[in-house]
Amino acid sequence: MNKNTQIVESVAAGAFHVENIYPIIDGGRFPIKRIVGEPIEVFADLYRDGHEIIAAAIVWRREQDRDWNRVPMALVVNDRWSGSFIPAAIGRYVYAVEAWTDEFATWRHGFELKLHAGQDVTLDALEGAALMTKAQAGGPDASALIVRHCEAYLQSGDTAPLLASELAAAMAEAQTRPDLTRSALLPLMIDRERARNGAWYEMVPRSQSTVPGQHGTFRDCIARLPDVAAMGFDVVYFTPIHPIGVKNRKGKNNSLMAGPDDVGSPYAIGGIEGGHDALHPQLGTMEDFHAFIAACKELDMEVAIDVAVQCSPDHPWVTEHPDWFKRRPDGSMKYAENPPKKYEDIHNPDFTCDDAGSLWNALRDVILFWVDQGVKIFRIDNPHTKPLRFWEWMIREVQLKHPDVLFLAEAFTKPKLMKGLAKLGFSQSYTYFTWRTQKWEIEQYLNELCGYPERDFYRPNFFVNTPDILPFHLQSGEAWMFKARVALAAALSSTYGIYSGFELLEHEPIPGKEEYLNSEKYEIRTRDWDQPGNIKPYIRDLNMARRANTALQQTSNLRFMAVNDVNVIGFVKESVDLTNLVAGAISLSRDPHEVWLPINSQVMVDGQRRDVAAVENIVTGERHAVEWGGLRVRIDPMRDPAIFFRCLA
Repeated sequence: MNKNTQIVESVAAGAFHVENIYPIIDGGRFPIKRIVGEPIEVFADLYRDGHEIIAAAIVWRREQDRDWNRVPMALVVNDRWSGSFIPAAIGRYVYAVEAWTDEFATWRHGFELKLHAGQDVTLDALEGAALMTKAQAGGPDASALIVRHCEAYLQSGDTAPLLASELAAAMAEAQTRPDLTRSALLPLMIDRERARNGAWYEMVPRSQSTVPGQHGTFRDCIARLPDVAAMGFDVVYFTPIHPIGVKNRKGKNNSLMAGPDDVGSPYAIGGIEGGHDALHPQLGTMEDFHAFIAACKELDMEVAIDVAVQCSPDHPWVTEHPDWFKRRPDGSMKYAENPPKKYEDIHNPDFTCDDAGSLWNALRDVILFWVDQGVKIFRIDNPHTKPLRFWEWMIREVQLKHPDVLFLAEAFTKPKLMKGLAKLGFSQSYTYFTWRTQKWEIEQYLNELCGYPERDFYRPNFFVNTPDILPFHLQSGEAWMFKARVALAAALSSTYGIYSGFELLEHEPIPGKEEYLNSEKYEIRTRDWDQPGNIKPYIRDLNMARRANTALQQTSNLRFMAVNDVNVIGFVKESVDLTNLVAGAISLSRDPHEVWLPINSQVMVDGQRRDVAAVENIVTGERHAVEWGGLRVRIDPMRDPAIFFRCLA
């Protein structure tokens, strides 16, 4: 049996085979993901014995509801059926495929064949009328129509009323379905648009003061928002905003000994002021935090916060719930490790401890607390180091109450584990894009993410850098490379992000490592956000292009063009509704390139697909005719490593 064959739940079990349902993830173990307001196409192989006519439908409802919605399916070819439906709101749903024998349609088909062959159909007509008398499952309008046509036949003997098209429709609604077969229920997650599309700006809030060495506040962060909004970002993402432990605090550049003025790592969460549900006192009050959220909203931006499931030795849970943490043979509390790395300033909770239920509930309640404060997006630090079953449970618990809450998985680990986290509920995922630099590997990786089944559950978030990662290719500080990387991220993925300082071309590494020297994970950084050489206008133009072109607001409808240059990537992206088409080319080297872009595409205009006849430069507005299916372009990376066109019919 095919692995996707569904277990049926039927009054007449086994009457139909329901196979190869699409979309489906791991046989229905995990939900597919879609965006609210967009149609969901469903396909299935449906068949039974004999020559009877089959009818089929898609049924769906929210998990917590009891009543089903239903839309018909249509035969495509060779027992392959399809249909589509549109859930009206975000949330968790289930859907299934139903099949049954359409007894009246089967009778009607045979009756018409006999009638056309000149055979006696007297008894056949009576059989049809008998089916009509048993059809009592429809609404009042259908029932009344059936009665009228049945009486018309019985009173006149004329069979024409039995063949009326309106009767066929009424009978399809009203007749019983004794052999109805339903597939197993399949899960579905309907998210808001931000789950698929957005530009993220990551900042360390304590570094937002304009006074050198002074600890930043939420009010300082508010003052920075116009600058972030002007660059076109949609999400402002904070590293942890909680009290920081003093015991075993790390010093500058992750040194083991902290000086009296060292501020420690914000990931060493918890102090005398509180834990995961408290604010670092130097950042401000909860009122200040609410003001920051309100200021973001006024600028059409959202707030995301970092959730790291770890505790400093000073976290209240360490003393209040010591059984939540593992001990070493000498009785000391086990600190976090990723050998050979040691993290003496944090302890990881033990998810299998005797009081695991209370621990799980406490961590869920942390998320719910911040949801109550107005946060709807959470970036989860290293989720791959915590039990998968915990994340599946916790995300479900939160989203059943707050379906608009989104979770980003920050997991740089084995590919299957990263995909597993996405399957079990994370709305978005970090990726390997940060290290994909060659044309062949970028194209190969994107084709994987845009293929099946990944496109149905894995939503990539392309970060070009992070506080932990300064990729080797950025360490030269060349502006063209910074522009090329952010152009690749912004164009190829509908969700991407930068860590603050990227726009200033910050690039000084710890020698031999992909880490920032003097990282603000361990100290306060004060910057001149308008310093010469910044690429803020370039980032702004990219984000404006994304907002103006819905093709760039999705990832999956992507096709790479065969560009005859190993250092130029050419691509075409198409919007979900097919009405917006963007073609682009991005250089991967600093030298100039002249290449042919074989666009060879169509765009939807007034409901019809038409060949691309011209393109318009998205930045300059210049138009060029498309001849022989494409056009020749010149790219000078020292000026701009990328060029984008809106395709016109």
